[in-house]
Amino acid sequence: MNFSRISAANIFVSLVVLGTGITSSVQAQQANMTFFVTSAGTGKGADLGGLDGADAHCATLAKAAGAKATNWRAYLSTTLPGGDAGVNARDRIGKGPWRNAKGVVVAKNVNDLHSGKNYLNKQTSLTEKGDVVSGSGDPVNTHDILTGSDPAGMYSTADGDTTCGNWTKSAEGSAIVGHHDRAGLNKDTRHMKSWNSSHGSRGCSQDQLKSSGGGGLFHCFAAN
Repeated sequence: MNFSRISAANIFVSLVVLGTGITSSVQAQQANMTFFVTSAGTGKGADLGGLDGADAHCATLAKAAGAKATNWRAYLSTTLPGGDAGVNARDRIGKGPWRNAKGVVVAKNVNDLHSGKNYLNKQTSLTEKGDVVSGSGDPVNTHDILTGSDPAGMYSTADGDTTCGNWTKSAEGSAIVGHHDRAGLNKDTRHMKSWNSSHGSRGCSQDQLKSSGGGGLFHCFAAN
């Protein structure tokens, strides 16, 4: 009997089983995912087709990644002309808790999400595929995430366009963005940037978003 051949076969089978187990675990985590940063924008800058178009983009990416949740909402605020009330991003996304593609809970509820209790940073604000989004210091920086919101997740009352025409324009306007990596020009950790409200974009086109460290990406949450 050739014991070396049997041992090699057993090792091979064990590795296959182990690999299958790891793959199954990753797939299970992605299936239970309820939060992610889009791995890609729509390709039209901040023109996302309005809130409906942004929600649909979230749902498409989540489905392709194998997520079980189907009611996906983009974390975006809108404003209405004439001082009328707009839509708050925080009111669109359900109650939580929310977990990323690796199974890490990034916030237990809406209040925690908009406080120091959230667990949002470069390592946890992953795409639907479980990938890290490039940020400050990387060869390509895409840490500007579209929100149109103030730090509390409300629509902005600042003068001027803060939502690129409620996510329908790419030729003019501006949008409030956050930094998913919580980093900015100042590297001092005492001056961490807001994940949802850091500054206004240079414009609304894909090229203008890229020029200041963006890519037309946004957050998606499963609303329960």
